[in-house]
Order: sequence, then C-alpha cells, then structure tokens
Amino acid sequence: MTTGRPTLAEVTAILDQAYPPALAESWDRVGLVAGEPDAEIGTVVVAVDATDAVVDHALAAGADLLLVHHPPLMKGVHSVATDTPKGRLLHRLIAGGCALFAAHTNADSARPGVNDALAETLGLTPGAPLAPTGDGTVDRWVVTVPEDGLDALLDSVFAAGAGRMSGYTECSFSVTGTGRFRPGDGTDPTIGAVGEPEEVAEIRVEFVAPPEIRSAVRRAVIDGHPYEVPAMDILINHAGPGAGPEDTGLGRICELDGPMTLAAFTDLVAGRLPATEWGVRAAGDPEAPVRRVALCGGAGDSLLGTARAAGADVYLTGDLRHHVVDEHLRLGGPMVVDAAHWALEFPWCAQAAELLAERAGVTATVCDLRTDPWTVSAGAGGSLGDHEG
Repeated sequence: MTTGRPTLAEVTAILDQAYPPALAESWDRVGLVAGEPDAEIGTVVVAVDATDAVVDHALAAGADLLLVHHPPLMKGVHSVATDTPKGRLLHRLIAGGCALFAAHTNADSARPGVNDALAETLGLTPGAPLAPTGDGTVDRWVVTVPEDGLDALLDSVFAAGAGRMSGYTECSFSVTGTGRFRPGDGTDPTIGAVGEPEEVAEIRVEFVAPPEIRSAVRRAVIDGHPYEVPAMDILINHAGPGAGPEDTGLGRICELDGPMTLAAFTDLVAGRLPATEWGVRAAGDPEAPVRRVALCGGAGDSLLGTARAAGADVYLTGDLRHHVVDEHLRLGGPMVVDAAHWALEFPWCAQAAELLAERAGVTATVCDLRTDPWTVSAGAGGSLGDHEG
C-alpha cells in the first residue's frame, strides 16, 4: 500500500535542486549524513545545528528527517560510537528512524538561500551576491518540442532551477519551426509510425542555467518532454564575473530605502534577529549614515575586504575578532555590525521548511530552540568613563 508520501531520495533531490551541492565551498561536507533513501518522509524538522536538544525535539515531533544548516561531520571522524558526542546523536537519530541532511555553504550561496532570508528578515531586498559564484560561465540550452508540449517542458526545467538571470525567473526565448524524423525499428514514437517519415510543427526554445545544475536540467528536459528521445544542445556562454543566471554566491549587497545612522541600523538588526546573549554590536561612528549594506550570515570575516570593494557603508556578519576589525577599520572600513552566528542563520530555517512543504508535500516545522552556545552575558555597554566613581 502506498501512502503518497515522498521517499527520502525524492526529498533530498528537492533539497539538491534548491541548494546545489556544487555551490558548496571545497572544504564543506554537505548532503545526506544518515538515512535510508527508500524510507518515506512525512515530517521534517529544520534547525541550524544538530544538538542533543534539537535531536530530542525532532524525535518527540516524530520527524522522519532532520534538516540542519551546519554539517555535524565536517572534519575527519574515526568513530561514531555512542560515547562520542557526534556518535551519540547519529545513533539516536538512526534508532528513531530519523534521517539527517545538511545544507551549509551551498545554502549560503543559493538563491533563495541563507543570505536572502537574512536580508528579508531585516526588511531589505536581497541584492547581488557579495562574492559571486564562479566566473559567470553559463549553459545556454536549446531544445525543440511540439507546440503543445512547451508549457510542460518549461515547467519542468524551471523547477530544476533553469531560466534564472540577474533577479529574473522563468526566462526563455522560442521560435517556431518544423521537426523532421523517421522512427526506426525498436523505437516507440510519441508522434508518427515506425519506418514512416514525419513532419511536426515544433518550438525551438532556449533558456540558461548554471553549469553546476546541468545534470538536474538534463533530467528535467527528459521528464518534461513528450518525446522518447528529446533533441537538446548545450552551448557554453562566457558571460563574465558575476553575470551568471542564478546570481549565486556568498553574502548579499542591499540598499536601504532611506539613510539611517549606524546606531539606528544596529538597533534594527537587534530588533529583527532572535535574541542571544551575544547580542548585536557595531564598530564605527554611531551617527554615521548607512545606505548600502553588505551582509553575510555566519562567520564572514573573510569578506571584509570584499565589502569595502562593494562600496558598502556597513557590513553585517558574525564571529568577528578584535584585531581583524581593528585593522579593517584602519584600512578604511566599512563600518561593521557583529551579531551571533546562530541568529544570522536562523531565518533560513523558515525558508527551508516552506520550500519542503510546498515542493515535497511534507509537514515541515522549525525547531526554535536557541542553539547559540553562549548562555550568560554581563557588563555590556558604555565607555570607561561610565564606570568611574
């Protein structure tokens, strides 16, 4: 008896479409960590981290899949015994019938992804990537299809991530023509008969897609095309840095609707992100105007210079260190706002849960347990003069 629920393999295929593994940084370890591909998935819990408390929550919720942002097996692991922290988590999930999947830097760079969710949480329109993916090389696909099969084909390839260009989606170009063929022995033609020449009014349709999802788009063409053997060509276009169709990459550059001071922007960030003991702090003149915002969820100190080159007035990220910030400001900025790593990435959880609910038809919920490790704060704020007796 079939339940109508998707398999884990089907759900992970959706996740790989949304957050292509090819977008992950070379050092990252993303994808399926544990689980049986044929297992049915009805309930998914999404979290930033797989901690003991999060696993408790997922198992109590009857989750068949725990989707996390941070991969639990990032570095080399020589044991998953239950007396190790990671082994304990994996054993509990497997025993509870709950798979584990991680979408990390691939979700950071994807559109929409972690950084889009962060921008939208702040009330900003996500702009171009701060550090675009690759060199801008794109695939231009050319496919011929009968006129009445065009819509199904485009729906299929668009769902796979094709047809996106610089903020636009579902982009294509088509012209009419005539297709000619003679089905041979052993074929099963949708139109025509074996051995007989055939002419069909067809549409030549073109669309672009990033090279990293080429296999997914090829499958989508085959799945969405009525012919047994679709005719397709892939042309390589060199569009230049940052001009790729997906506009993918780390970080985002955003423009405020109107200028505000650094102090006001810092208050905005603190008010929109979930509260943590780490809080939100800024480096720069509190009254300096902010118009252009660069942001990167998680730890983004490697992009400080990139934010400067982008002409940002302020750069929002996490895990910033004393000497790094001091030297950065001496080099000319921009000003920085530092928030908790977990808080910057938590908005993605709702985005991912909504995606799975819509595309996979599963029940997907967000684990709102705060997994930021800092639990106590004291003595924040003020200058030295504020503490003089």
